[in-house]
Amino acid sequence: MIFSHRMLQASAGLTMLVVAIHTSAQEGPSFKCTCVKPGSMEDLICKSPELATQDRDLAAAYNGALKKAGNRANTLKAEQRGWIKGRDECWKSDNKQACIQDAYRQRMVELQAGYGLVPATGPVTFECAQDGTLSATFFQTEPASMMATYKGEQSLMLIDQSASGARYQGRNGSFWEHQGEARVTWGYGAKEMTCKKHN
Repeated sequence: MIFSHRMLQASAGLTMLVVAIHTSAQEGPSFKCTCVKPGSMEDLICKSPELATQDRDLAAAYNGALKKAGNRANTLKAEQRGWIKGRDECWKSDNKQACIQDAYRQRMVELQAGYGLVPATGPVTFECAQDGTLSATFFQTEPASMMATYKGEQSLMLIDQSASGARYQGRNGSFWEHQGEARVTWGYGAKEMTCKKHN
């Protein structure tokens, strides 16, 4: 069979179109953009390659967490629905893109650290004198994070810039370790504790 030059060009164009559609599908978020409301936060995600990538990555982490959740699966699903509602509140922000990026970054760390999806170091025990014992597990998330356990409660903290040592900041607490000694605050307005690494 003899193909004309024009037929070959048409064939090549069709192949490129198919590749482009396939690539476009891979580059989109984990949800269907044809079903989103114009002007919504999902619409913004669909229009931003960076946000779409974050959404795909988070969806993969969420599925990984579901596989490891066991009897916590229903709780995880409820938390994820709540997180999506929180993410969509970014419409109130002056910088919606940055707000959504931060929401994805925080949630990714929560899933990776909370369900052991990335390498970790620990737990490491710190003796806080009369204040008791604190346990810390450090995760290779981005940004780096740690899960601290103190008096039966857990707190996820993200690494913060520090002149020396490693400083982590959580919602209502902080952890700053330098040369085997940690300064810890636990709870809003709580006094600072000095804790030493248990060898």
